[in-house]
Amino acid sequence: MTTTVWIDGEISDAENARVHAVDHGITVGDGVFETCKVVKGIPFALTRHLVRLARSAATLGLATPDDADLRAAVDAALAAHARTNGPLAFGRLRITLTGGPGPLGSDRASGVRTLVVAVAPGRPWPARIAVATVPWTRNERSAIAGAKTTSYAENVVALEYAHRAGAHEAIFANTRGELCEGTGSNIFVAVDGALVTPPLTSGCLAGITRELLLEWAAKEGLPVEERALPLDVLRTAEDVVLTSSTRDVQPVAVADGRELRGGEMGAAAAELFARRAADGVDP
Repeated sequence: MTTTVWIDGEISDAENARVHAVDHGITVGDGVFETCKVVKGIPFALTRHLVRLARSAATLGLATPDDADLRAAVDAALAAHARTNGPLAFGRLRITLTGGPGPLGSDRASGVRTLVVAVAPGRPWPARIAVATVPWTRNERSAIAGAKTTSYAENVVALEYAHRAGAHEAIFANTRGELCEGTGSNIFVAVDGALVTPPLTSGCLAGITRELLLEWAAKEGLPVEERALPLDVLRTAEDVVLTSSTRDVQPVAVADGRELRGGEMGAAAAELFARRAADGVDP
């Protein structure tokens, strides 16, 4: 798999791309990022992703480059990838902003931040997705709750736990025992005639696909809502979907080893998202 990388104006492949050895994004996870789906060479919902990047950066106190500069970097990375590898039918684009070179401690140095844009082909998710709940929690009162930061070690550990259980995604509760999110996805559960997703106050990420599904469902009268749910809802739920930028809206087939029947709500949400997303690349 070929990955093209743009770092502060320089194009390279992933093997030869370099950031500073004491970049704060590496030493202490002082950075934020966004991942966009790329379809036919164009990133989907880029405007919304850039807005969330700025929001996450503000949570960390990082200054965000101008919108025009970010878009120019994205365009340059996509163009370079196409020149080397041909048109990208389906892929991922990741934008990462870090605190730049800094001390080995938690203090941040003043100076230039590091901006990285990486582009790579993507693989479709399996048709049958399994999830597993994990014994760790999201801290909804964390200083970085809701921010998409490069501090992803707990996601790595949780995802490895899920993989050992034969699942594709790990599902967290928060400290109140409420359903929260996956390591890289939001979750919706059919409850009492509505498709329900945890509110942002649960500590979950404000996912772009989640945001679009809520907006489009409201416009078309599909009952999709935000409401706190106990983690235990997954013990009996039969209709569950995950949402993320690379999976769109995807029904869950297995939860903690239990086969789910699926249902009309999840199927309707997947159909709605696919139909509305086809209307334009930057909704």
